[in-house]
Parts: sequence; structure tokens; C-alpha cells
Amino acid sequence: MEILIGIITVVLLLIVIVQIGKVRELASIVRNDKNEQYEINKFHSSLGVVFMVVLLLATIGSFVYYTDYILGWGVNTAASEHGPSIDRMFNITLGLTGIVYFITQFLLFWFAWQYRGRRGHKAIYWSHNEKLEMVWMIVPAVAMTFLVVGGLQAWNDVMTDVQEGDDYMEIEATGFQFAWTVRYPGRDGKFGARDFKLITGTNKLGQDWTDADNIDDFESSTIYLPVNKKVRVRITSRDVLHNFYLPHFRVKMDAVPGMPTYFIFTPTVTTDSMRTRLSEDANWNVPDKKDPSKKRYETFDYVLACAELCGKRHYNMQMPVKIVTQEEYEAWYNNQEKNSTYLNNIRGDKNADPFASVASLDFEQILAEKDIINEKVKAIEDATKAAKKEKRKADYEALSATLTKIKEVQKKAITSLSVAEMKSLAQEATQIANGSVTPAAPVQEATTTDEVPGVEESIEQ
Repeated sequence: MEILIGIITVVLLLIVIVQIGKVRELASIVRNDKNEQYEINKFHSSLGVVFMVVLLLATIGSFVYYTDYILGWGVNTAASEHGPSIDRMFNITLGLTGIVYFITQFLLFWFAWQYRGRRGHKAIYWSHNEKLEMVWMIVPAVAMTFLVVGGLQAWNDVMTDVQEGDDYMEIEATGFQFAWTVRYPGRDGKFGARDFKLITGTNKLGQDWTDADNIDDFESSTIYLPVNKKVRVRITSRDVLHNFYLPHFRVKMDAVPGMPTYFIFTPTVTTDSMRTRLSEDANWNVPDKKDPSKKRYETFDYVLACAELCGKRHYNMQMPVKIVTQEEYEAWYNNQEKNSTYLNNIRGDKNADPFASVASLDFEQILAEKDIINEKVKAIEDATKAAKKEKRKADYEALSATLTKIKEVQKKAITSLSVAEMKSLAQEATQIANGSVTPAAPVQEATTTDEVPGVEESIEQ
């Protein structure tokens, strides 16, 4: 309430000052008093100079104050491979336009002061000045040429599509009022066909279930990407214009209904590394507003946002983005295949499933064999952790070697497309697990969880 009263008071005071100025000006016109007009000119031009000083100081002060929030400055350096080139163009543009801004603002108000209406002074009329016009035309043209050429070079670098033989992964982002749906292509690396005519309550992307490539596609509420891996993002919209915006990666592309677009980038900083970077900044070492028990940097996540005003809940179009190591990505991906949209929503539905007559699809058999492998890996992991906790050094070393071998099998199982190969891998994993060390019994309860002396910690806690 106090703030509201203060604002109303300031507004009313400004209205009073303006009205007094108008009354004074009208009175001078009625009296035909030239001296009064000269005083008014001096007063207004002086106010202009004061405004100029306040404006320029406020500009400098706000820039200094918000440095830690400006992309490309402070801790907000780019987290993608192409990001530094974008930041460089922004900074060059900011530098040039900043110089022009300060010069033009100074000249604007200085001219208003220097050439105000005064007794004994008469304005000079220039119809044109060719030298001034040439300077005013050539200087901006040269500056714009450098900016445009530099911008085109950066644009061509970041918008070149993937080439044959490139090592990359692909995801698909679809915007709609007011959220994003992100689809992964599954282990075959292929997206299934879509048709907007097929969109229903259970098929929000309009996937064509007669296309077998759709069987292993899955959706995620969080974008997971491996660090230092080239990523191609297919960008579409289901209704109105949206914009796929990843500010920390300098990625920004419109999502246009009926016209798929794309963007390619390579993330170079994991989420954990970015949190470490932010922890060194005082502005991020304060309690988080949503979770006061944690610092701001501890709750940080990259974010996908919509940068196109698409409706009244436009602000709600956000999705967390996590950049992780390749090993962490594979572990996450290993748990996502069971979330296949087809298996969860369509499989077994006689009215919607075109493969209802097939008792067991190849993909289902692949997942069944993968579950066997994952169970064996989990058993070895548990046994290894137990041996470490109980300080059974010999068992720990043997189990660690077994774990390394069986995880190699698990890694192959993530990408295999052959049922026969998956069965072979499941048998191999079973044989490795059966030949592993079993926990000794009975074992005295350990009093500490320290590492086994002389053994490197290599187990995910």
C-alpha cells in the first residue's frame, strides 16, 4: 500500500509541474514577453541536459548491475560449441551501437542546450550539406557491412546441416499451446511417420502406427543430451507459431505449423559443470526462492523456453534440459525404452494397434532380453558395493572386473537391433554373472564406509 501511495504521489506531482509549465507558457504568450520565452527555453534545455546525464549514468549503472544476467557476460558464457561466435557478434554489435548511442544522446541534448532560442541569436538555415550527408551515409554503411558479413559467417557455421558420416543424434521438439513434447527416435535411430489427421487424445503427435519405426519412439518430460555430442533438433508446431529457445546454448529457431525447421548444436558444458561455475558467483550463492534449503546454483537447470508470444500462458512453455556425460546418458536411455509411446498407449488395443495379431514384436523380445541383462548387471553392482562396504578386498577386485565385463555387454545391448544378437548377449551376461564372486557369509557388519585401501572407487554411488 505504501508503494502504491508513493507512486500516486509522484504521478500527481509530475502532473502539477506540467500544468504549471503550461500555465506559465500561456501567460507569456498573452503578455507577448520575449524574455519570458527565453527563460522557458533555458529552463527546458537545462532539464534536457540533466535528463541526459541521468540517462547515461543509469545506462552504465544498469549494465554493471545486470552484467551477471547478460548472455555472454559474467558466468553466462555459452555452453555450446557455436555459442562463442554468437556471443562475439552480440558483443561487437553492442560495442558499436553503444558508441553510437552515447554520441547521439550527448549531441541531441547538447544541441538542444547550445542552440536554444536566445536574444540576439538567429538560426542558420542549411538546405543540405553534402559532406555531412556522405559521412552520415558511408560510416553506418561500412559498419553495417562488417556486421552483416560477420553475422552471415556465424549463421552459415551454425545452420549447416549434418553431413553424411557425421556422428550425431537427433530429437524432435513439437510446440503446442502451452507445452513442448520431445520425442526420441529409439534404438533404430529413425523417427516414425506422422500425420496431423491422426492426432487424438492418446496420439498427440499424430504418429502413424502402421509405420514400424514408431514402435520404439518414446517421449520425455526432460531433455537429456550427452555432452560434446552433435545434436540435430527437428522443430515443429501443432497449432500456432512458437519458438524453440535454449538461451545457454545460443539456440533459437521458430516452430512453424506445417513447415518443419531444425537446428544443430553441440553442448559443451554439463549441468553439473555449469552448477560448479555458478557456485563461484555471489549472486548464485543465495537461498533458492522455491527451495530455501538449497542455494540457487544447486537448483540450476538448463531450460527450453518459447520465445514467441503464443498466447496467455506462453510463460508456461518451459522444459528442463540436462546435459550429462555419455555414461550417464546411456544409463538414462537404458531406462527409457520401456516408455515407448506405442507400447504404453497402443499395444494390445484392437482398434488402434495394427500389429495386434502379432503375439510378440521383435522390439518386445529385445526389451525382454535387455531386462535379463540389466538384472544381471544390477546383481553384480549390488554384490560389488557389498564387498566394498565389508572391506573384502579380493572379492571387491574380482567383482569390479566382472562388473566392467558385464557392462560392456550391457552397452552393446542398448543399440542392438537383432533379437538373435540380444539373446546371445543375454546368455553372455548370464555366464559372466554366474562366474562372479558370491558374497562371503557370515560377514561382520562394517563400522565404516571408507574405501577399500588401495582400490580406486569406480562404482556409481
